[in-house]
Amino acid sequence: MLQFLEAGGPFMILLVLTSIVSVAFIVERAFALRRRKVAPDVVEDALDRCQTKDDLPNLQVICQQQPSALSRLVLLAVEHLPLPKADNADGVQTRARREIVHLERGLVVLEIITGIAPLLGLVGTLHGMIVLFGDIGRAGMGDNAAIARGISITLNTTLMGLLIAIPSLIAWSYLSRRIEALAVEMETLLDEFLRRQYRAPAAVRKAVAKRAEASRAEAA
Repeated sequence: MLQFLEAGGPFMILLVLTSIVSVAFIVERAFALRRRKVAPDVVEDALDRCQTKDDLPNLQVICQQQPSALSRLVLLAVEHLPLPKADNADGVQTRARREIVHLERGLVVLEIITGIAPLLGLVGTLHGMIVLFGDIGRAGMGDNAAIARGISITLNTTLMGLLIAIPSLIAWSYLSRRIEALAVEMETLLDEFLRRQYRAPAAVRKAVAKRAEASRAEAA
């Protein structure tokens, strides 16, 4: 392996650094986008069980104990229950966009690496060809070692660029779809929650909001 990297020439150093960055972001995003980190089952179950105003305090406690994207959206929806349903839904959607942007953090790096890794490999290929023809010009066609060195640089950097770009593209595609699926799931859960809550009379919603405000004041 070391010989493979050394044979790739100076551009192999950039490719190795690029691969390290790619692996780091893939691992970090894979852990961050686990379902229990974004939409814990405990919060989802509490959301499903929240049918009346009496269930809201328990739901708030669970969301505070399980910090996640879904928990923050649920707490915002509960806080805005005194508002009309349309205003509440708009507020939740605005916050949801922020949460999605947070979840997508790092994916742009994978997208960039997917594009630049083959280009770096191509630059390494051109460098290898330049070295090859330069050595041939100095030593002539009889120097097999010089020819082999130039060809090695050319092939190694091209291969390394593709070996970096392909896994990065696969990871970027998978993680993007993962975020999309989680976003749809959270949207569905919150939509059902708001539908249930706004079936109650306005007076009940105001009482719930006062109780929630009193709970926040006690916590502060």
